Amino acid sequence: MLWRPNREQEAEPMMPRPIFTPEHELFRDSVRRFVAEEVVPHHPDWEAEGIVPRDVWRKAGAAGLLCCTVPETYGGAGADFLYSAVVIEELARAGTSGPGFSLQTDIITPYMLHYGSEEQKRDWLPRMVSGEAITAIAMTEPGTGSDLQGVRTTAIADGNEMVVNGQKTFITNGQNADLVIVVAKTDPSQGAHGTSLVLVETDRDGFSRGRNLDKIGLKAQDTSELFFDNVRVPRTHLLGEEGGGFKQLMQELPQERLVIAVGAVAAAEAALEGTLDYTRERQAFGQAIAEFQATRFTLAELKTEITVGRAFLDRCLDMHLAGQLDVPTAAMAKLWCTELQGRVIDQCLQLHGGYGYMWEYPIARAWADARVQRIYGGTSEIMKEVISRSL
Repeated sequence: MLWRPNREQEAEPMMPRPIFTPEHELFRDSVRRFVAEEVVPHHPDWEAEGIVPRDVWRKAGAAGLLCCTVPETYGGAGADFLYSAVVIEELARAGTSGPGFSLQTDIITPYMLHYGSEEQKRDWLPRMVSGEAITAIAMTEPGTGSDLQGVRTTAIADGNEMVVNGQKTFITNGQNADLVIVVAKTDPSQGAHGTSLVLVETDRDGFSRGRNLDKIGLKAQDTSELFFDNVRVPRTHLLGEEGGGFKQLMQELPQERLVIAVGAVAAAEAALEGTLDYTRERQAFGQAIAEFQATRFTLAELKTEITVGRAFLDRCLDMHLAGQLDVPTAAMAKLWCTELQGRVIDQCLQLHGGYGYMWEYPIARAWADARVQRIYGGTSEIMKEVISRSL
């Protein structure tokens, strides 16, 4: 069972959102239908299998849900980031965390658009838009965590080729991926200045996937270990300039953190809506749980917190559209919204009582899925460090 708010309730946002135009809302209607028909009925099976079938990606591509901002030259719609935000929100609101669409659409696509050669863009972007190609980005290693300067994977030049060696972990889309952007040291002696981004196709000799990792949440999303054993790629597979990888990563982090914040607030909204329905129906001591003052006060606090968080997030979206979202503000959005998500969903689970701890109830899934939001994309502690440096 996943979140299924009634249609009238689902159609109304928690507060007016002037940043979205009527065209965005028409797109939202089509995304909502796609999620209801192609994702929600199958999501429990995907959770059991630990992966989303590739044909779902192709259906999403045909429906226009992937890589919305890619220019028409490369097969995309050339839309603004708010179309991506709509997809993130509708998947989160339905409690369907499995499809790793946003990673491809909002994290990997900007790397391709901003740093890729014309040949790389023409080769990969149309297939990413259609869902024929699935991509991943390999940053984290077993011993580095958030320390991207400490990566040990190397991509050493050998004539017209580069030889990639190393290991990555916690890689979203890792089992499905056809192409991986690998964060590697092209000159280990230069520290961060020797870091580059390298495109590696997953059918190359020496590449292998480890197990599909067994997570406490996001169970339908394939997350893998990846291994590179003398994998040879042409030097033309560098993404951007050699040695520029760390700078590229830092430039793209604001959008990545905004993406996480968008999903966090939408998930919190969905949890509150589902909990309102539950507390109105569930009886205790001869009355609905929602009639107890303690319950009403908790729900009032949660509604207020979400409304405040939504206002800040929409302001950040507006800034991002104008090219004004800086690193500290994006870190604030990621920190506040993911911590908000955790607080809200934990309180909503409490209001479900023992049933909230049962996996068949959507609040249990939402609670498990929410925990990683404060870890990936930079932990809450890293966000505080980023913000403090700007003071």
